[in-house]
Amino acid sequence: MSTLTYADRSVAGGEAAAAKPARKPFLTRIYDLIVESQKRRADREIARFLAARGPLTDEVEREIMRRLSSGTRL
Repeated sequence: MSTLTYADRSVAGGEAAAAKPARKPFLTRIYDLIVESQKRRADREIARFLAARGPLTDEVEREIMRRLSSGTRL
């Protein structure tokens, strides 16, 4: 009977490499950064609008939605 022993480190190290999460494609990462930037900008504009107009009421909320959906700046 014979015994087979692996001395190659790449076989043993393959488990660690397989455990790494897959990296997103470059263009997907760029798109995600753009979307996140737009969300932050919208949040800043809403905060500025609320600071100028007072507390959030139904009327103010409608005005925010109208301005955001039409593409005009707050």
